[in-house]
Amino acid sequence: MVAGDLVRHEPDVLVEDPEHGYGAVRTNSGRISVAQQRTVAPPGLPFSTVALTRLDEALTLSSRATGIGFSVYLGDLGADTRVRAEELHAAIGTHSAESVLIAVSPGQRRVEIITGTESSRRLTDRGCNLAVMSMVASFKEGDLVGGLVSALRMLADQAGNAPKH
Repeated sequence: MVAGDLVRHEPDVLVEDPEHGYGAVRTNSGRISVAQQRTVAPPGLPFSTVALTRLDEALTLSSRATGIGFSVYLGDLGADTRVRAEELHAAIGTHSAESVLIAVSPGQRRVEIITGTESSRRLTDRGCNLAVMSMVASFKEGDLVGGLVSALRMLADQAGNAPKH
């Protein structure tokens, strides 16, 4: 017999169950089996509102205290992560000289810190490396926002207060 050739309509088989709707059937044992369409949840944001608020506050306070414009990029950086991070930093525009970009690519497990010509005078390579190590330690624990906030605080501390004009 070929599957689907014989169809029997038994009185105890439910075509539509009032409680479960279409796709429900009562088996021989009396159990009700329900077929449901699987729906894929839309992708969510990587951060909660509280996490975004923490990150925004850290960015604002770091920039305000130091006079350096701090930015964070989270996403794929392509094959050459350093070149892509430098392109993103340059895209900041006229203020890129006194700006710092923290670029994080979790999928590639890469972190790049790009400093402008003016901001690099106040942020040493050693200080940036320490900030990266701090981020990586937090990232390993699954705390992406905590790592970014910690790095921003470390960089702001190293840069010191904004120069008085």
